[in-house]
Amino acid sequence: MKLKILVVDDNHPVCQALQTLFSLQGYAVFLAQSPQEALKVLAQQDIDLVLQDMNFSPAEMHGVQGESLFFDIRETYPQIPIVLMTAWTQLETAVELVKAGATDYIAKPWNDSRLLLTVANALKLKHLAEEQRRNQQELSAAFAGKDLCGLVFASSQMRQLLQTALQLAPANASVLITGPNGAGKEGIANILHANSQRRDKPFVKVNMGALPTDLMEAELFGAEAGAYSGANKTRVGRFEAADGGTLFLDEIGNLPLEGQAKLLRVLQTGEYERLGSSVTRKVDVRLVSATNTNLTESIAQGLFRQDLYYRVNVVQLALPALSERPDDILPLARYFLAGKKELSAEAEERMLAYSWPGNVRELQNVCQRAYLLGVNNEVQLADLGLPNEERSGKRTLDDFGREELEKALKDSNGVISRAAKQLGISRQSLYRRMEYYKLAPP
Repeated sequence: MKLKILVVDDNHPVCQALQTLFSLQGYAVFLAQSPQEALKVLAQQDIDLVLQDMNFSPAEMHGVQGESLFFDIRETYPQIPIVLMTAWTQLETAVELVKAGATDYIAKPWNDSRLLLTVANALKLKHLAEEQRRNQQELSAAFAGKDLCGLVFASSQMRQLLQTALQLAPANASVLITGPNGAGKEGIANILHANSQRRDKPFVKVNMGALPTDLMEAELFGAEAGAYSGANKTRVGRFEAADGGTLFLDEIGNLPLEGQAKLLRVLQTGEYERLGSSVTRKVDVRLVSATNTNLTESIAQGLFRQDLYYRVNVVQLALPALSERPDDILPLARYFLAGKKELSAEAEERMLAYSWPGNVRELQNVCQRAYLLGVNNEVQLADLGLPNEERSGKRTLDDFGREELEKALKDSNGVISRAAKQLGISRQSLYRRMEYYKLAPP
């Protein structure tokens, strides 16, 4: 099916020239010589892009008519990209309209190649936005009635992980979440609790990596007054505080062997004693653990008990690094910018090429820095402050030649997501390479 372009210009020769230009490229072209005609065509046709002039009468020179038409179209058809055609006298108005949502502007007299490339890019971005909307609708339907705790994602890896997590959530089985630091393990733990039968009970979090070794036992199981130096009053442990709910032990691999033995007993019997007490207490807690270390290697080194490993690892959820799910990078970046700033094309390209060794946490910090230090409404490449290195062990975007891209597009029958997966890059990156080589899906 041909893509439909609406050309709005009061100059008949201009309309004819543009109709010929776009028709030769395979577009279906509709013409309108006034704002009223343009709105009528839009009401009757499913237009994919509007190319509009800024003036529609000989006496008009300031672009007021074009500005009014632009806002009328934006209000009724916000999904349609609008490219403005302007003389130098309306340049300032056109720039302001681009800030208000216009896709781009082209100066008259136009350059055919520049105009065709601008239109092609706008249509690709529209296709990408529609694909993202469809994906979001599918996600909303797939996870209807579930509490995702504000998690932002677009990748198939995260979707599969969430489906498994939600399937596990109603059970009481212990879950071990593995993955690198900063990847979002705590967020998955939140989702497990929020969708469990314990959701109205306490959800207690303990960062084992931040606790001194000599305080871990008291932190987990509590302590009586006088049990150790400085213990002036009874201390309630995290297990007791989480009774009836969920206890999340982050970086469980840091628990010393003595603490591991006591943790194992609680998981086996539900019983424990406070430090300095001989009174046995009962507790009902679901344990969710997380680690960035390989616990099987720790077992081989004698640093982690094998019997405890089997208790905490009834089911394992492996959270990929951010570099392994590139489709999540830009949605997360826009979320962290909170809609207050946009990302320039160069900034997006750099984000997609960067390895993100600090994962989601690093991305959040970079976005915060760009928001605070950037001087424009659009985040520029320099605002990111990222080092000049590409993904470790991965090819850079410039490593892909035209022939390889064409082959991937042909092998995938023009399905962008499938071609991107074959190449090992995100859809956004593939669109940019296609733009560079002026490629269209077969």
